[in-house]
Amino acid sequence: MELRDLPAVETLLAALRAQFPAYPHAVLKSEAQHAIAAAREAILAAGTPADPQSFAGARLAALAQPGLVPVINATGVVLHTNLGRAPLAPFTPIEGYSNLEYDLKSGRRGKRDSHSGPLLERLTGAPTIAVNNNAAAVFLVLHALAKGREVIVSRGELIEIGDGFRIPDIVRAAGVKLIEVGTTNKTTLADYANAITPKTALILRVHPSNFHITGFTAKPALEELASLNVPVYEDLGSGALVDLKPYGINEPVVQDSLRAGISIVSFSGDKLLGGPQAGYISGRLDLVTAVRRNPMFRALRLDKLVLQAMEQTLRALVFQNYDAIPALRMIRLSPDEIRRRAEAMASRIPGATVVAGRSVIGGGSTPDQSLPTFLLAIPGPPHKLERRLRAHNVIARIDGARLVIDLRTVLPAQEPALLAELVR
Repeated sequence: MELRDLPAVETLLAALRAQFPAYPHAVLKSEAQHAIAAAREAILAAGTPADPQSFAGARLAALAQPGLVPVINATGVVLHTNLGRAPLAPFTPIEGYSNLEYDLKSGRRGKRDSHSGPLLERLTGAPTIAVNNNAAAVFLVLHALAKGREVIVSRGELIEIGDGFRIPDIVRAAGVKLIEVGTTNKTTLADYANAITPKTALILRVHPSNFHITGFTAKPALEELASLNVPVYEDLGSGALVDLKPYGINEPVVQDSLRAGISIVSFSGDKLLGGPQAGYISGRLDLVTAVRRNPMFRALRLDKLVLQAMEQTLRALVFQNYDAIPALRMIRLSPDEIRRRAEAMASRIPGATVVAGRSVIGGGSTPDQSLPTFLLAIPGPPHKLERRLRAHNVIARIDGARLVIDLRTVLPAQEPALLAELVR
């Protein structure tokens, strides 16, 4: 193709109008101009241009397709960060208006906290507020309670949570001076006590939710830190409000930290709590009130859709209806339940076998901990199979030289669609 072969904008526009009759004229014209300009640039660069009508047609077709779509998570990673972490339970968004910030009893302006606050206080036993994620919660607590002052942190807890989010960086961004104590593997109560000065605002305890240090290690108990007469803030990260030890997951529970005397804690809503993305801040009334009054609280507050999904999750936790929370139901599934499901599906897939395996929690939670499961091993070239399934929104995993399916993370309602793709 040469420059003289390029169609006029009006010619291409007419062809696109016939192909996409429901699209606005301005959208079609913009794409026609873009396609011709892209082809012209390719020709001038001695490249091979795409056919302008095909190029524009593909972009216009993609424009009508949603970017966020449901997928089947067959990896066995319960809190898959790339797949939205905790899977949401079904909920129907309220259409039109809602009483988001309106008190129906008094007829006056209300607070959006009122919908989730009482549920959170029942669960944690302390005043609790919410922002849009736990990274925001960490920043907000430090900014509200320690800006211009010092925060003491163990060197073994100066961690990176993910995607470049590092504790030292967020402390400095909040306008706080970081005081490091102890060593990577061992920090004593005396290390903290000796670092306390009149400028000390908080002691920060960071739960290492995405790694473990083993061997010659030591750190004070929460009760010991709480005895130092300085407010202690614990970033718990994984956000367990339910004791999961009976199901093989050993993670600290928020309520235990508060009972140990920790002044204020923050934790995620879309990890072991099992709800939508949020960051919760719970603790002493005076400290939580100070955080809520910080101007940044408004900038980090939650949207009405998140609040609605959150309220549904929290209510299920209050009533101990753990099966209504998909992540908790998946964690609590027994290997036998998964094996029965896998064997039923394997019987309908030629050559498929069921083998023992492990599921992981993921999402930056519970490092070095996994759950026994049974995997569906699918015959065939694993990489080719993985690509084909992914093209149909099924995310599987390759284990060695085979493709495997872990039904722990497949919702029961998704099994017919998964089976259809596996036998395609």
